[in-house]
Amino acid sequence: MKWHLKTAMMFAVMTLILLAVGTAIGYLFDSMWLGLVIMLGLAVVFNLYAYFFSKRSALRANKARIVTEAEEPRLYGIVKSVAEKAGVPMPEVGVSEFPMPNAFATGRNPKNAAVVATRGLLGLLPDDELEGVIAHEMAHVKNRDILVMSVASTMAAVLSYLSRYAIWMVILSGNNRNAVNYGIAIALSITVPIAALLVQLGVSRSREYLADETGAKITGNPRALARALKTIETGVGSPRNEYDNNSYADMWISNPVRKKKSLFSRMFSTHPPMDDRIARLNDLAMKMDSGRIPRSGSFVERDPFRN
Repeated sequence: MKWHLKTAMMFAVMTLILLAVGTAIGYLFDSMWLGLVIMLGLAVVFNLYAYFFSKRSALRANKARIVTEAEEPRLYGIVKSVAEKAGVPMPEVGVSEFPMPNAFATGRNPKNAAVVATRGLLGLLPDDELEGVIAHEMAHVKNRDILVMSVASTMAAVLSYLSRYAIWMVILSGNNRNAVNYGIAIALSITVPIAALLVQLGVSRSREYLADETGAKITGNPRALARALKTIETGVGSPRNEYDNNSYADMWISNPVRKKKSLFSRMFSTHPPMDDRIARLNDLAMKMDSGRIPRSGSFVERDPFRN
């Protein structure tokens, strides 16, 4: 439950930023209400687009195709088994021909979801580890993470777009062109995109931890997922991995865009450190071994987004 609370707090911060930017824009036009209406209107439009078209866009951008059971019996069978254990509808099954080992889930809700694995992943992992990865992705579906991240990404995009054009708003505002307004516009242009991005990335990292935990409880085998994550992290670091689509990097189980590690890159990473994720899974496994947490291959949890 702590992950749900943390995500809710991050959305509250994002909302406060949105309201603050709307108020500042309204001030530049001598109408704070106008700024709020503009911000809320744009947020609604972008969120509706993300809600209805995010799945199609993600599949197309990542060169994934939906497959049948006859085409991919091993992957299809594992997805079907995990869906039953998780208590969610059977999603569509997709394969991307990227050579890197990776996977992602997409779709606005469990009834409209797709789980995708790369060809590289299918060729590397044994069944128990592949099941762990699919369970992680099914956890994203179960926890409505795709919708959560779509909303977070959209809010961040709206904030960044408007704040970057704040200086033009001052220029076009006629009599309001003065040093104070220019100062507000410059401050918005610099600080708001960074703040919005940090909150968005915080939401992404929080949901990855939650998906690891939920996925491990679905299969009852945290160590299999931990081993799979180690293999995947090594694989995406291979010179053969040429993935460079930053817009969809947060969707994958491991960040597919390889950059030199530094404090700055960690701060702006879409995923938590892999060593930390693996350590948490191994700790969860020890708690299952000791009986402090039940070991179950049939994990059905109350949906936090339903009454």
